[in-house]
Amino acid sequence: MGKLSGKVAMVTGAARGLGKGIAEKLGKEGAQVVIVDLNEGACKEAVDSFREEGYRATSYTVNIANEDEVTKLFNNVTDEFGKIDILVNNAGINKDGTLHKMSVDQWQQVIDVNLTGTFLCTREAAVRMKERNEGRIISISSASWLGNFGQANYAASKAGVVGLTKTAARELAKNNITCNAICPGFIDTDMTRGVPDKVWDQMINKIPMGRAGAPSDVGNMIAFLASDEASYITGEVINVGGGMVI
Repeated sequence: MGKLSGKVAMVTGAARGLGKGIAEKLGKEGAQVVIVDLNEGACKEAVDSFREEGYRATSYTVNIANEDEVTKLFNNVTDEFGKIDILVNNAGINKDGTLHKMSVDQWQQVIDVNLTGTFLCTREAAVRMKERNEGRIISISSASWLGNFGQANYAASKAGVVGLTKTAARELAKNNITCNAICPGFIDTDMTRGVPDKVWDQMINKIPMGRAGAPSDVGNMIAFLASDEASYITGEVINVGGGMVI
């Protein structure tokens, strides 16, 4: 019996990479995991792999930047499982470019997914969690919210996630719903493995602990925040980055 046994946990952007690692940890802790992603094939692969490990998992193919699709998603999950205990807002994209060269399209695509998508999912979760007077909402921000060269859109979206999280925490605390944000540092995923060796070494040199993080490092923190053990923690922004941001 894990610490999340009996809980229903939705994780967006969970078919691959960091999101999949987070979902896997929640599955290990006994949660019924709902994988949400745009990539239908990757969703199926993730669900199959989780079930092979003995975890309970299902998936929905959804564009979280689309209001109608998000509303339908939450209705379907509620109909299927009767509740949503935990929401992890992980889905995100990047369209990097220096500020003076960034197009409005580059800006808007990132804001739509990273910030508006997080808002839409948070809003739908809040409505349902308030009815039950309990819940956990955990959103993935980034160390980049402090500002990062070539990422005006991404940094702005992740700073927005922090503001959204703190506002939601204030509004929902009376309903026993906690809202926290995680800022992962440099995490070893398929995406980061694609950077040139020189860039990899530069990133590692910025980390006092001298290594990239694993998706499980982030998953461990999220599993804690999602549990009853963290019932008095809300409105926090927690860095999981080996000391990269101190």
